[in-house]
Amino acid sequence: MQFASILAPVRRRPRAALSSLVFSLFAAVGATQSAHAQNTNDDVLLQMKQAAQRGDKARLSALLPQARGHVLEPWAAYWELKARLFEASQDEVQAFLAQYAGTYQEDRLRNDWLLLTGQRRDWSGFTSMHPAFRMNDDAQVRCYAVLIETLQSGTATKGQVEEVRRNWFAQRDLDDGCLTAADRMISAGQMSPNDAWKKARLSIEANRPQTARRAVMIVAPDAIPLFDDMNANVGKFLASRAVVAAKSRREIVVLALIKLAIADPEMAASQLDGKWGPMLSAEERNWLWGTIGRQAATKLSPTANTYFSYVTKNSDLSDEMLAWKARAAMRTGDWKVVHASIDAMSETQQQDPTWVYWKARALAAYGGDERRAQARALYESIAGTRGFYELLALEEMGQRAAVPTRPAPLTAEEKKAARNNPALNRALYAISIGLRPEGTREWNYATNLHDRGGMGDRELLAAADFACQREVWDRCINTSERTKGMIDVDQRFPMPFRDTVVRKSQEIGLDPAYVYGLIRQESRFVMDARSGVGASGLMQVMPATARWTAKKIGMSDFTPGQITDRDTNITIGTNYLKLALDDFDGSMPLAAAAYNAGPGRPRSWRNGPSMEAAIWAENVPFNETRDYVKKVLANTTNYAALITGRPQSIKDKLGRVGPRDLAEPEPNKDLP
Repeated sequence: MQFASILAPVRRRPRAALSSLVFSLFAAVGATQSAHAQNTNDDVLLQMKQAAQRGDKARLSALLPQARGHVLEPWAAYWELKARLFEASQDEVQAFLAQYAGTYQEDRLRNDWLLLTGQRRDWSGFTSMHPAFRMNDDAQVRCYAVLIETLQSGTATKGQVEEVRRNWFAQRDLDDGCLTAADRMISAGQMSPNDAWKKARLSIEANRPQTARRAVMIVAPDAIPLFDDMNANVGKFLASRAVVAAKSRREIVVLALIKLAIADPEMAASQLDGKWGPMLSAEERNWLWGTIGRQAATKLSPTANTYFSYVTKNSDLSDEMLAWKARAAMRTGDWKVVHASIDAMSETQQQDPTWVYWKARALAAYGGDERRAQARALYESIAGTRGFYELLALEEMGQRAAVPTRPAPLTAEEKKAARNNPALNRALYAISIGLRPEGTREWNYATNLHDRGGMGDRELLAAADFACQREVWDRCINTSERTKGMIDVDQRFPMPFRDTVVRKSQEIGLDPAYVYGLIRQESRFVMDARSGVGASGLMQVMPATARWTAKKIGMSDFTPGQITDRDTNITIGTNYLKLALDDFDGSMPLAAAAYNAGPGRPRSWRNGPSMEAAIWAENVPFNETRDYVKKVLANTTNYAALITGRPQSIKDKLGRVGPRDLAEPEPNKDLP
């Protein structure tokens, strides 16, 4: 069946007819196993994606006619117009929006055009198009919208100022929208000049000197030569400045000390405690001690608590500093500092289950009936099986993780609605021909952004079921995870390839729940998954690790190309995980950290006082590995409940972490 003959009339049909049409199309495609291979138009789409990545406008324009009528025509048309959007006319844009009305690509192009009109300061063009923007998830677009509203009204509300400030502080690069809005608000006296200095500090901490420079230019353009001297050579700059009087000069010193602290917190502490401290304000000193303390804490240095103790006002610190202040205090059991640090965090951060749990732990550690009651209320507010801290809170209340009650089965009508959704169909088709990023974005849009508030729980379950039936496991899991009022554990924790995973795990004495917990986090069961650093397959094995493991277990006929074979990948991955687990004396958290970050780092991270593994995991210095360890252990607990049919303790799986016992065998120094 040819796509052109089916979809050629699409643009003359109403939207309801389009839904039925796409469903019919997929029924036809599914009937023939080799439909994709037979359809040469798929190759056209793949060529257009490559041309779009190169910015090859001529090639895109030449290929577009061949993509007409294809189920993914909206993507082809989007790539072609996006490549030449800068010179496109308003009429061309409006024609595209009308032709592909209701699609992800329509709203994606609207997003792109809004950014362009904002950069051009075409406020009327922006205003005319913005109300139809459905996704409304672009911080730069939102900043332009707030700016226009304040220009029209002549003032800014507290909420508008806070929105621009929050988006600007979160922005890492020199994106125009929030930078322009912040500049205008500071000039109008609606935001404080201190906000620009704070932005400069955050940018230096994130190693974004040009972003910091632009923030300085807003409030102190005359200080730019000083900033450039500092950025060029921080040591020389600090050695040459004997007296600081004006705020702009003091703030450049603050930036210099921040930059020094990132590289050498001890040296920065010496400079702050000596020459520079008396010349700076209390707020500036507090920020710097917070920066130095955070850097020491990420190195797991016991000096972190000392540096943080010099802070005289917690509210002068950023959320990131306060998080590391709390983490460092956990390591020494100083629950009073943990509690005070969490109390100083922003309301948004305090609501994160991480800090709800640790605040409850701090209250419980204080003792007393009132505090214990407050702690229990906090545990109750998050307890469940959804994540790491939810599981820990559940256990603090005397319960263990069990399989949640499954929701009522989906009706035939609910399943049909998902199967008839054009965006979901386009997304699955894109994924099936190798356009996974595009398919993922369109799927997420359909489930979360097309309608305000996203799909309801039952719609999400039906969409997840659609993905599960197609064995697109990452969309199955991620979509089901979005439900708020119900949990379908079979969707959230699927067990593809169960016979192979269970058999290969049990052959080497590995818990299948642990293997499933790791695969779910590594690849979401995407067989052709490949990371940016070259890890491949279900268990995301690196080539060098695969070769080493194959040799270790006697796979003499192993070749690198075999790593994408399902069974080989599981064999290599499970054996490496078992070797790591044995190397860390059976500690699941340490072995998971080794699997993610290599064994050398967790060997170093385990040194220091012995502590419960939840505290150790929260103090893992790498954000990615910290998140990874917690998710793998939460996954493992849920899979264990499913596989065994019995309630499970996440605390039992965590155990304690401390220095290697002298009775333990020497570590395997060859373990990659």
